[in-house]
Amino acid sequence: MVNILILSAGTRDKVVQYFKKELAGRGKVIATDCSALAPAIYEADEYVIVPRITEPGYLEKILSICKEKQITGVFSLIDPELSLLALHRDEFLAVGTTPIISGTEQVETCFDKYRMFEKLTELGIPTGKCFMDQEAFFAAVESGQMRYPVFLKPVCGSASININKVSCREEVELLCKLNDDLMIQEYMDGQEYGADVYIDLISKEVISIFVKKKIKMRAGETDKAVSVRDEELFGLIKEFVEKMGFLGIIDIDIFRIDGVWYISEVNPRFGGGYPHAYACGVNVPAMIVNNLEGRANAPAIGAYKTGIAMMKYNEIMIKEEMEGCE
Repeated sequence: MVNILILSAGTRDKVVQYFKKELAGRGKVIATDCSALAPAIYEADEYVIVPRITEPGYLEKILSICKEKQITGVFSLIDPELSLLALHRDEFLAVGTTPIISGTEQVETCFDKYRMFEKLTELGIPTGKCFMDQEAFFAAVESGQMRYPVFLKPVCGSASININKVSCREEVELLCKLNDDLMIQEYMDGQEYGADVYIDLISKEVISIFVKKKIKMRAGETDKAVSVRDEELFGLIKEFVEKMGFLGIIDIDIFRIDGVWYISEVNPRFGGGYPHAYACGVNVPAMIVNNLEGRANAPAIGAYKTGIAMMKYNEIMIKEEMEGCE
């Protein structure tokens, strides 16, 4: 029996559906959210409304659910919760639950964009230049090492919140004055790609890489994309992931500029575009269930259909006689 707990399910109904389909008869999918208006929870076998993750007692509530529901594996679909799972791994293991997440160091590096830039540079992997110091950036512009436009973004942030494309020194100075902890990042003027990667929980090997060419983006999310395959990119991703020591599912943003692959950012969770990978034959829920049942997965990098397009569109869910939703 394998029971999966999906935290902060929100609107990610497809991920819930995939695990429910995979477990049919072998266990349950339990979903949580802090709101009864989170449609994905109604796709699960059971759901629990929980406090916000910032409220006292949240961790204890999740641990009690794990114990009561005999949860085998747990993961979250939102960034703020990933560090909590990584930091408290031992407490989850103590109640018989495996957190499906990378280690604390890897998770924290993902959420500190400048730290990730430093790590990529240290590993010799191409990435966009970043600056925390305004004067160092202005000096780089003067010497011709950098040029406008550039991106200004929070060092720690997600969902493309508070990201600005700026074209002159005055804009940089103004935004840095108005906001703390902004990082100046080279504008990556190239084709954007995304990769869904799974690192086996048992063998610790990269066993699956799915790559999509992004066609249309909106608020940090991929609206339209097409599946592609590139052996050189597979090699770069595998090298990067193994050197970093990631574990479980990760989502990587990549650029192709003048024939060179650049790694931009990493999200140590299911990406919003994972349903594209699933539709092309990359069944990460099955890989996770195999691991939780004590079986390592065989490598299957690039084992998917190419030329398959994904197009997101709006859908609604209607629930009658809802309470506590004012």
